[in-house]
Amino acid sequence: MTSLFEGFRLGELALPNRVVMAPMTRARAGADGLPTASTAAYYARRATAGLLVSEGVQPSLLGQSNPNTPGLYDEAQVAAWRPVTSAVHTNGGRIFAQIMHGGRVGHPDVAGQHPVGPSAVAMRGEVFVGFGGEGGRKPAPVPRALTLKEVGGEAAAYADAARRAVAAGFDGVELHGANGYLIQQFLSSNANRRTDAYGGSVAGRIRFAVEAVEATADAIGAERVGIRLSPGGQVWDIVEDDVPGLYAALFDALAPLGLAYVHVLATAPDDVLMGLRKSWPTAFIINPGGQIGPDESTRAQGEDWLARGADLVSYGRAYLGNPDLVERFRTGAPLRTLDRELWFQGGDSGYLD
Repeated sequence: MTSLFEGFRLGELALPNRVVMAPMTRARAGADGLPTASTAAYYARRATAGLLVSEGVQPSLLGQSNPNTPGLYDEAQVAAWRPVTSAVHTNGGRIFAQIMHGGRVGHPDVAGQHPVGPSAVAMRGEVFVGFGGEGGRKPAPVPRALTLKEVGGEAAAYADAARRAVAAGFDGVELHGANGYLIQQFLSSNANRRTDAYGGSVAGRIRFAVEAVEATADAIGAERVGIRLSPGGQVWDIVEDDVPGLYAALFDALAPLGLAYVHVLATAPDDVLMGLRKSWPTAFIINPGGQIGPDESTRAQGEDWLARGADLVSYGRAYLGNPDLVERFRTGAPLRTLDRELWFQGGDSGYLD
């Protein structure tokens, strides 16, 4: 039986094990979107994972969802990421940058930009706009609907950020198509009310995702590109009609591109997930945690998914308090749980200690 501790070939990368650190927002970057020396230490300490996927990195100010998150849209940010990727490589690791465009999940108070989306439909709920003072949570605003011409520009933004990621030393990029952000907003049936080529039918709703991936693959090579998806996931007020048909069509459109991997959250029934696994020709990463919740995924869950055909298994919350997660799984050592109040508070407490 395949083990989490066996090596795996991912494109041009030789992974020493099948454990992936999933992307997780930590809100520790500067207001200018620059990662810090603490960012380098944080990722370097987790470099024993087969693959690290960074926190969501905005491809533009317009794409920024959360405060104090890092960017990849100017040269200063490229320069600031280089010590991070260098530290990971020095410690023997491999790291992809997750490119995350928030779409309608944003607020003008965060980056001075009014959020955009497929349609002018606000999500139900509040967004986090900052720490202290005028910060806290505020109702999500109605996004400005992207024009037909603008849609292509936002798809190209992923490719532009990918070029900068490679220049910053990342081994590749992962497009964030999950958890209610811009790509999944186009896939959805409630956030996307368009009647043009990017809405309506299944073919229309998957078009933005496919074009963003194609542009990114053309920019840096398909073997350096992955995409994260959450079929049927409902984070940030997302509804998707006909999840099996929608994602079967999306996988069929992406499969010929030769991507490094698809990274799927277990947000759909097992039979749907297994059908997607069988249809996918390259590496299939599963995140057993599914919907964002309080519990950490276990080694047993990972081994079970490997037995069912997954190639790699990603862990998020388990990595917060356990930078040595691979070794703890290997030895059966207990895991530490990090208090939720330390996830996003800023500073090094709950980050480097």
